[in-house]
Amino acid sequence: MEAAVTTCYRHPSYETYVSCTRCERFICPDCMREAAVGHHCVECVKEGQRSIRQARTVFGGSVARSAVPLVTYVLMGLNVAAYLGELIRPGIIDRFAMLGAGLTGPDGGQYVYQAGDFPGFEVVGVVGGEWYRLLTGAFLHLPPSGSSFGPLPFGVLHIVFNMYALWNLGRVVEEQLGRARYLALYLLSALGGSVLVYLIAPSDGTVGASGAIFGLGAAFYVINRRLGRDMRAVNRFMAGFLIWMVISAGFASWQGHLGGLLTGGIVTLAYAHAPAKRRTVVQAAAGVVLFAVLVLLVVLKTSALTG
Repeated sequence: MEAAVTTCYRHPSYETYVSCTRCERFICPDCMREAAVGHHCVECVKEGQRSIRQARTVFGGSVARSAVPLVTYVLMGLNVAAYLGELIRPGIIDRFAMLGAGLTGPDGGQYVYQAGDFPGFEVVGVVGGEWYRLLTGAFLHLPPSGSSFGPLPFGVLHIVFNMYALWNLGRVVEEQLGRARYLALYLLSALGGSVLVYLIAPSDGTVGASGAIFGLGAAFYVINRRLGRDMRAVNRFMAGFLIWMVISAGFASWQGHLGGLLTGGIVTLAYAHAPAKRRTVVQAAAGVVLFAVLVLLVVLKTSALTG
C-alpha cells in the first residue's frame, strides 16, 4: 500500500514530507525557517515575532525602529524642499513666515499692526487668523539674497547651520525617544518658539528651524542626565548653546530660541520621568496639556491685541 503524497501548504505542487514543528503543516524548502528544534513555517515565525516584546529605551522608544533616524531625514528633507520652494517663489516667505501681527497696505507694503479698522489695510499674521504661521515659519529659512525677515550676509548659512545641528542632535535624540515622541518634541518646540515670539514681539517676522533645534538641545541635556552619563562634555555643549543664544540675539530671534529651549526641556522631562507602567499615557497627556497651554496663550494674546 502506497503512502499518501503530502504537499506544502503554501505550494500545493511541491511534494514534501517535512512539517512545521509548531503547527505540523507540511512545508517545502522555500517555506522552511530554522528553529531551535526542527523547522517552522512562515506563519508560525511571524506569530512568534509578534509575541516577542520589543526592546525599548527608558523613554519608551523602540530600539530596533530608532536605529535608522527616519524622522530626522524627513524633517531635513522638508526644510530643504521648502528652501528650494523659496528660491523659485520668494513670496512664500512673506506668506508663510512666522508673523504675529502686521498690516498690508494698499500699496502692498508691510506696516506695524494697530488695532482698529483701517480702510484699504489688511490684517495679516496670527492675529488675523493665520495660525498656520506658528509652524510653517519653522520650516522656512533666509534665502541667499536676504529678505525683509533677515540680513543679506546671513543668507544660505542660515539653513546650513540649522540642518547641521538637526543632523547631529536629531539622530541622538530620535534614537532615545523613538519616532513618534521625537516628532512630537520637534513640533512642540517649534510651536513653543513661535508662541514666545508672538507673546513678546508680535510685530517681528521670523523664519528658521532654530526654535525646534534649541528644543532638541534641551532634550539632549535631559536625556543624558536621565541616563546617568558623564555630564562634563554635555555641560560644555549646553554652555556653548546658551552663549550662542545670547550672541545671536543681536541678529536673530532670541524669543524663538528661548521658547523652543524651554518647551523642549519641559517635554523631555515629562518623557524622562513618566512612570514605566503608564509611560505612554502620561507622556501623551503631558504633550496634550502643553499644546493646550500654548494654544491658550495665543488666544489670550490675540484678545489683548485686538482689544
